[in-house]
Amino acid sequence: MAAPSLKKIAYHTLQQGKTLAGLAHKELSTKLMEVFAPDAAPGKFPIDQDLIKEVRRSMEELERIDWKEAEEGIYPKSQLFEAPWLEWAKKYPLVWLDMPSTWERRKKNKTREIPKHINEQDYPNYYLQNFHHQTDGYLSEHSAEIYDLQVEILFNGTADSMRRRILAPLKRGLKKYISENSKKAKVLDIATGTGRTLQQIQSALPQVELYGLDLSGSYLKQASKYLSSRSGDIVQLTKANAEKMPFPSSSFQALTCVFLFHELPREARQNVLNECIRLLEPGGTLILADSIQIEDSPKFTSIMENFHKIFHEPYYRDYIIDDINLRLENSGFSSISSESHFMTKVWKANKPL
Repeated sequence: MAAPSLKKIAYHTLQQGKTLAGLAHKELSTKLMEVFAPDAAPGKFPIDQDLIKEVRRSMEELERIDWKEAEEGIYPKSQLFEAPWLEWAKKYPLVWLDMPSTWERRKKNKTREIPKHINEQDYPNYYLQNFHHQTDGYLSEHSAEIYDLQVEILFNGTADSMRRRILAPLKRGLKKYISENSKKAKVLDIATGTGRTLQQIQSALPQVELYGLDLSGSYLKQASKYLSSRSGDIVQLTKANAEKMPFPSSSFQALTCVFLFHELPREARQNVLNECIRLLEPGGTLILADSIQIEDSPKFTSIMENFHKIFHEPYYRDYIIDDINLRLENSGFSSISSESHFMTKVWKANKPL
């Protein structure tokens, strides 16, 4: 067997370092919470050694696939090392400074502390809350500045690896449009947040025309900042609700949506899918990625059940038992398939010709 390349060794070392950093942060922050805000600390959950082994095995498999797809050219290997490390280092103290207010919300079960300048009429009621107990919910520049770093810590450095699982099915879905070369394929990333998914798509598919949509103006500002610092065509960003997107019917060849559905009530999930099939041209592809569900990952049931107890995720418990395949069918999608990678499940579906 050939020896691994230096780049592969560097990648594995980086992932292991991010995992250790995430675990160390959570361990320290939990201990500090138990000391300074014991009423906010979540209950103790029994540690199952078999579950820990399965988590490690699943993370190793994610890492293996991530490297394999980079080697196959699904995305450039440089993407495996792409992160704003210096900027995150500067923002890391902000994560710690934000914790006391997060603990206070946990302690008092305050979940709707939204900035006073926000006009609540501009947003659906389910959106006006502190998901994950984070300060300002998704409605401030402070929240947007530290979000990516918080997510990396939460998933022990695997967040980008899980997002990349949409790229292979997306490229397969767009293959016919790119090979025909009759027009530039248009891709919309729904609930784009800070633009991390758009960055990955831009790197893997520089020839497509990219659009991003999100309900938070603050997060779109962060996305614009990140994307404007990169080479490539300008990405068009739009502020709007995914339940009613301001684009003509049949105007995109592909849609992506990452980590949105677990934060939506059931009716909103169906509304978003109904909009997705409207926006796709016949033959177009939807790639949807979100949390794993109990049906496909029963071994991680205890993790899923505890997640919504530790973090404020009001719709997560319903999401993990929701039949997304049926929702896709109800919206009119066909050729529906799905696969799971660590804590992320990815669906691929097409609009019939």
